[in-house]
Amino acid sequence: MQIVTWMSTPHFQHAEIARECGFVHLVLDIEHGTFDLDSLDRFIGFVKAIGMAVHAKVLGPSTEAIQQALDFGADSVIIPHVLDAAHAATVCVAAKYPPLGRRSFAAGRSMTYGRQPDDFFPAENRRVRCWPMCETAQALADIEAILKLPTVDGIFMGPSDLALSRGRPNYDFTDADRADIAKVAQACAAAGKEWVMPGWRADERAFAMAQARPPAMLVVGPQYGIIRAGFEGLRATLEQEGLGGRPTP
Repeated sequence: MQIVTWMSTPHFQHAEIARECGFVHLVLDIEHGTFDLDSLDRFIGFVKAIGMAVHAKVLGPSTEAIQQALDFGADSVIIPHVLDAAHAATVCVAAKYPPLGRRSFAAGRSMTYGRQPDDFFPAENRRVRCWPMCETAQALADIEAILKLPTVDGIFMGPSDLALSRGRPNYDFTDADRADIAKVAQACAAAGKEWVMPGWRADERAFAMAQARPPAMLVVGPQYGIIRAGFEGLRATLEQEGLGGRPTP
């Protein structure tokens, strides 16, 4: 099981600090972050060069978004907004080369800028992970069928959007939320495939690890949350030193 941290902006020093602190996997939130194509290309190249693996939460469930992240060197793609098994079948083929899928050939970083060996394509299909997200009621209802797809290596949980899609006012890690997460974990175990859990809180992480099949990755420490926690900790320290009171602009 891998511990992974989450980045929403292409901040090189943040990645370096994470690496120095022992984190060797990054999720890049391209969907909600500030990555354009140029910064994504440069950032993935940099992160790979310092020995980190890259898991790209792509812009959306489209061929172009999936292929661009993989061509830039991502080790896996996390695909948001997957509706059901039929939708997953049409989307996830972009992550695998023929005959398994329909990923298009492109020379570049993924081939170390040289000619690919004869066994490259099947080896790449095995190495690169394709994780559609379970963040809709339809995807949850169809989870077993999604996991049967040969282009799907596992499921990336999206508990907040899933809770909203299921008619709840918020994601609060309630009994209903835990039941949904457990259903996905159980389906992945039955299919012999991976699941990935964003565990921002200790109780979420403990619950994920208690499943019969623990997650292949636990995603912790969202970039903005880490920054806010740092400022909050500093503010608390200053208040303990008698330097409290919020400064006015």
